[in-house]
Amino acid sequence: MFHVTVKDTYDEVSAEAFKVMKEVMYGDHTPVLGLATGSSPVGLYKEMIRDHNENGTSYKDILTFNLDEYIGLPRDHRESYWTFMHVNLFNHVDIPDENVHVPLGCGEDPEADCAAYEEELAKHTVDVQVLGIGSDGHIAFNEPGCPFDSVTHVMDLTEQTRQDNARFFDGDINQVPTKACTMGLASIMRAKKIILIATGANKADAVYGMMKGPKTVDCPASILQDHAEVYVFLDKEAASKL
Repeated sequence: MFHVTVKDTYDEVSAEAFKVMKEVMYGDHTPVLGLATGSSPVGLYKEMIRDHNENGTSYKDILTFNLDEYIGLPRDHRESYWTFMHVNLFNHVDIPDENVHVPLGCGEDPEADCAAYEEELAKHTVDVQVLGIGSDGHIAFNEPGCPFDSVTHVMDLTEQTRQDNARFFDGDINQVPTKACTMGLASIMRAKKIILIATGANKADAVYGMMKGPKTVDCPASILQDHAEVYVFLDKEAASKL
């Protein structure tokens, strides 16, 4: 079931998303957080850091699992998702390194690394999973055509995804990796709650496909129509086709 909130600005969208995250953080047990990278959740992470600084909310017992990682980038690469998460969240809260889980993209056997990540993820129940959505309807790096029963796997990135992400690589698509290790759609669906954040007119078609279109692997996010508790936070541009 989708619970939709539409706001005027990105900051307002992020603040609303944090309300759901805060409920989980302040709940009756120490949560397991599923986290995402990209521009969409940065504002949410700023809210989490602010809450940590102002209210002393602790992350010392919290486990995190990230959705995905580029294959072929060392962890210290400026555009690795390992680096992204430390720059945008982990370096600013009191989470121990051993509680952080990000897929390994620089190992010698990516398929084995994906299998090991799924095995560890399956030991836990993710209380809330943060998602963005790609302009082609992908969530995590599950591109169109990815089967709904997929678990953590190696994914070939589409030209559109690589073009969308080239802005992070000096605008040069040739620097963007061609593969990623990603949680699968079935892995994501195991989370108790989902927070999905989307802003900008370029996300409007994908948001419409996710919520109103047919449930099809052509729009991987449409699988969320079957999830019990999805909180969707949009600006007016992203919501414009609903």
